[in-house]
Amino acid sequence: AAIVLRRLIRSLPTRNGVIGIATCDKGLPAMMMALAGTRDLPCALVPGGVTLMPEHGEDAAKVQTIGARFAHHKISLEEAALAGCRACASPGGGCQFLGTAATSQVVAEALGLTVPHAALAPSGEAVWLDMARRTARAMLRLEELQMRVSDIITQAAIENAMVLHAAFGGSTNLLLHIPAIAHAAGLRRPDVADWNRVNRSIPRLVDALPNGPRNHPTVEVFLAGGVPEVMLHLRRAGVLHTQALTATGERLDTMLDWWEQSERRVRFRERLLELDGVNANDVIFSPDGAKARGLTSTVCFPHGNLAPEGSVVKSTSIDPSVIDGDGVYRMRGPARVFVTEHDAIAAIKNGNVQEGDVLVLICRGPMGAGMEETYQITSALKHLPFGKHVAVITDARFSGVSTGACIGHVSPEALAGGPIGKLRDGDLIEIVVDREKLEGRVNFIGEEGETFDPEEGRVRLLARAPRTDLRPDPALPEDTRLWAALQNASGGIWGGCVYDADALVAKLRT
Repeated sequence: AAIVLRRLIRSLPTRNGVIGIATCDKGLPAMMMALAGTRDLPCALVPGGVTLMPEHGEDAAKVQTIGARFAHHKISLEEAALAGCRACASPGGGCQFLGTAATSQVVAEALGLTVPHAALAPSGEAVWLDMARRTARAMLRLEELQMRVSDIITQAAIENAMVLHAAFGGSTNLLLHIPAIAHAAGLRRPDVADWNRVNRSIPRLVDALPNGPRNHPTVEVFLAGGVPEVMLHLRRAGVLHTQALTATGERLDTMLDWWEQSERRVRFRERLLELDGVNANDVIFSPDGAKARGLTSTVCFPHGNLAPEGSVVKSTSIDPSVIDGDGVYRMRGPARVFVTEHDAIAAIKNGNVQEGDVLVLICRGPMGAGMEETYQITSALKHLPFGKHVAVITDARFSGVSTGACIGHVSPEALAGGPIGKLRDGDLIEIVVDREKLEGRVNFIGEEGETFDPEEGRVRLLARAPRTDLRPDPALPEDTRLWAALQNASGGIWGGCVYDADALVAKLRT
């Protein structure tokens, strides 16, 4: 999508600037990549906003579990149909939770691509239309100042985006998209060490679906002040690059000075209290307030003999009831290995995945299936009585609203020779995730009734032959297969799953 958008921009010979309008999981990151790749034109972005919550009914995350709940006789067909019809209370906009779409809107504003207080606006409402008008006026000013998008998307802006991602507790899919945006802008791509550093140093300040603890919808985060309000706390903590430029033509520091004293800030916070009975300070916290409420940082990067190059887990999405008193999630269980998501979901619905199992889904990484999203597995487990006692490990990725002990981005992937591709049903897996220290490990530690340490597990995996059922998805298009091979030679998933033309040409010449 980013390639198509970039080519479309280049096809307009009279272009003086670009305003991008995008909303959801795929289109908005693609738009940011396309704008970043434009480089020499003024650019701004209008996020599509969010849909409103129903007054009576389920949110758009929970409603996606109606299939599994119906299969397990938890709801009737009529109840499922009614829940589906009620889930979205307004047309347009991204989901009501802080998934990939909402996180992408936050990142767009953090990069400086939007006007202030743009992310998470209620789509189609007067405030959203006003934001679009403000963006058009900002574009005229950018042209007048001869300010290019390359003046806005800088290394400092990329770092700010990572900081805001951590402070919001955003979707793990942005660990792919932000490096890809940096690459499109010709900047250094953040790697797993950068992500680790940021997430260990930046506290989560936002209480939003699905991270909790009270699970406010995204529109309430907007009314509480959204991105600028979170930035005020981060500026006080000294962790923002406040000299970065924004789509208004002004520096971030100037914008935050305005926001702190603005009538808009006061009016929206009052409206949140009047309409929903919610205090803005219970949605967006100061660092001290977040600590007092027990909010922990979000993203952890477990390693181990099953993920020697790393993996990702959204530690805040693990059910608190399965976390030990010291803030550590610990699980040992037998592997149930699947090579397609369809078979894994069928096993869940048919009762072939039990409490205490570790569901392992392989051949779903870039080379296997284009690194597809595996949300249906976690959604099927979430609202089943035993679901919180099942862990998921995969070389694929998860939806931003996935919950549970779901470890994704396992690297190397199965089809790249990763040890995860050698697991068998019944192998004993150990998972440890420390939510306080943001440390984790995922290891093969037993087989056929015998247990051993992770180093012995590593040695045994090395000696094993790969599974005989490892194969790319037969429906994988040729262009996706080509992309998978090129991105694997260009830094892989920790490099944003992009293909680096310079690196590839250099390899061809050697």
